This record gives sequence, C-alpha cells and structure tokens, in this order.
Amino acid sequence: MKTIKDAIHANRNALHYGNRLILPFPVDILKIAIEKDIITDFSSSNKGAEYIVHEDFTELYFHDYDSLEKIISKYELIKMVVVERGKDIFIKDNRRKISIDILENHQTEIKELGEDQIFID
Repeated sequence: MKTIKDAIHANRNALHYGNRLILPFPVDILKIAIEKDIITDFSSSNKGAEYIVHEDFTELYFHDYDSLEKIISKYELIKMVVVERGKDIFIKDNRRKISIDILENHQTEIKELGEDQIFID
C-alpha cells in the first residue's frame, strides 16, 4: 500500500482532470477546504464532493466546480484532513493535514502541512 509519506518523498503528485482529483495513495477524507468552501459531507450527491478509494489511489470529485485549474489560483491551495486507509480515524495522531497545489497540464504538488500552518481540524 502506498502512503502519504512515501508519495511525498518520491515526488509522486496527484493529477487533476476537470473536477476530478486523483491522489496517489488510498485515504479516507475527513475534511476539505477549497476556495471559500469547507466540505465534510462526502455522501454521493450533487453538492460538495465525493471520493472513491482504490487499492493504490483515491479519486475525488468536486461537484460544485467544473475545473479545478480554472477555479484555484496559483496563490491558493486545496487543504485536506485525511487518514491513510487501514488506520483508525478516531486516533488524532493518524489524521494528516495535506495541501494540494493545482498546476498546469493536469499536474499538482502535494505537501504535508506543518503545525505552524493554519488549518483547523
């Protein structure tokens, strides 16, 4: 199984296509901050976002956005609170804060947020 730490050290970044984001590791998502929205409901509906966890990656669909590249400026990030697949979501130390920087040509940059960066979980 691929981990967040492994992906960051190997410079394996996510991909984006329209409103779809593909993370290179399997995670459960607890919270997303995108633009002015904070998403915590990932039920399959026409609002917010939903995700599908595969063996080696996670697909995420943002229903309220047509294109992440058009919406997210170069000065903004998508921030997430995630838990790697198989770890207990109820243990706070298992929750990881990551950011996704949307770049051109379907590329992204994934970083782990430090304690000094503001993002309330």
